[in-house]
Amino acid sequence: MSDTLLKLSDINISFSGVQILKNVNMQIQKGEIHCLIGENGCGKSTIVKIVSGVYKPDSGTIEINGKSHSVMNPTAAMEEGIQIIWQDFSVFPNLTVFENIALNQDLYNKNFFVNQKERRKLARHALDLIGVDIDLDATVGSLSVAKKQLVAIARALLNNAKFIIMDEPTTALTKNEVASLFKVVKDLQKQGMTILFIGHKLDEVFEIAENFTIIRNGEVVKEGQTKDFNQEDFVYYMTGRNIKESLFDAPNMDKDSKPVFETKDLCLENEFENVSLHINSGEILGITGLLGSGRTELALSLYGMHPATGGEVFLDGKKIQVKSIDDAIKQGIVYLPEDRHTEGLCMRRAIYHNIHMSTFDKFVGKNGISESDMYDDALKWVDKFHIVTPNVENPVATLSGGNAQKVVISRLMSMNPKVLILNGPTVGVDVGAKFDIHEEIRRIAGEGVAVILISDDIAEVHANCNRIMVMRAGRITDEVRNCDVTEEELAEMLSRQE
Repeated sequence: MSDTLLKLSDINISFSGVQILKNVNMQIQKGEIHCLIGENGCGKSTIVKIVSGVYKPDSGTIEINGKSHSVMNPTAAMEEGIQIIWQDFSVFPNLTVFENIALNQDLYNKNFFVNQKERRKLARHALDLIGVDIDLDATVGSLSVAKKQLVAIARALLNNAKFIIMDEPTTALTKNEVASLFKVVKDLQKQGMTILFIGHKLDEVFEIAENFTIIRNGEVVKEGQTKDFNQEDFVYYMTGRNIKESLFDAPNMDKDSKPVFETKDLCLENEFENVSLHINSGEILGITGLLGSGRTELALSLYGMHPATGGEVFLDGKKIQVKSIDDAIKQGIVYLPEDRHTEGLCMRRAIYHNIHMSTFDKFVGKNGISESDMYDDALKWVDKFHIVTPNVENPVATLSGGNAQKVVISRLMSMNPKVLILNGPTVGVDVGAKFDIHEEIRRIAGEGVAVILISDDIAEVHANCNRIMVMRAGRITDEVRNCDVTEEELAEMLSRQE
């Protein structure tokens, strides 16, 4: 009997005349953790939707457990033991944990009446399978992202799951949460489960996957065992480019110049205390720390969203008040939020509207807002930040994660800032887009903007920030130059206990 669980042969699919997948061939063995990787928009999710029966391929065959299918449907996929954990988890926030876990089973069994006692028992059994304890009566909307994901995994296991596909499962997780998730995944493998892990974070691929398939522009470009490749190989096959970041050293910074932006003993009750920092024109100052260190709270305070309860703030040597977002913007302080989808963009609005969301007043004339002037000006920003789109009238939702992030950065730069605060600027973007965004951030610093980059991505902070401050428990505990420490030493600073 073959050990192959899934085999795709010559899969092709097109939408509106555009070919999305081209002769895709792929095999996954029973009991393995296999990683499907590639840049955003390369076709990864399309493959998942074909395997799960959401899409019908134009040609090719799908073979599961030795049984050939020219087309799947969701019911047949479930009967074959295929369960998908989508990137948004597809949970119901207003229902309890046990109701979410038992729901699929109710639908599958066509239960017209439900037994709450049995549903709770079922949910408890599912959580026990992955070794976690979550309050069954908690509403899922009140849970952390990591716990929502565990609820989705537990629900999948109840439906005779043999093959779990996890679509970008670590996008919104902290490093500690990722470590906990990987423990669950490896425990499932020990129980005989097959896992297809879809992502683009290379350090995670090396940690979790035994085998991989790389897809670029809808075609499989490389496959093999993870141990036989290094990170530079993966980057090349994913992007078609040789990408290697050098350390940023703020070459145009005048060492004798006065700080553009400075804080002295800044405090926010119950969040952080005595934070003193300074940043010169052309610098990129990194602030890093684990979840709960106070890094995001500091960013929101500097932007006026949560005004400081003590300390002083200076801009160009003059003391200023930042008691609101409006205060910050008027002083030339702008902020890129951690979650671009819910806090940074109007996904259904046009790209050019999003770019000028904060500067509509520049285009107001006697006859109202000039759409044509706004459109023409947006084209300049699209060109400057290399935003890939066929039309700036398209909704932002049509863009890849990296290009959507560039739209937010374009909007901030259209405001002519003196201080640019970036909170997790490359969360959820692929390796190629990440490199491009880093290049744009360095260019912005080169134009004289004081940049504060806040992230728990150690490699990102180390490569792109000439000075780095480490936060722990609401305090700055270390300050180093990137050229004086390694990534490993920086990681140790983050995790070191007081």
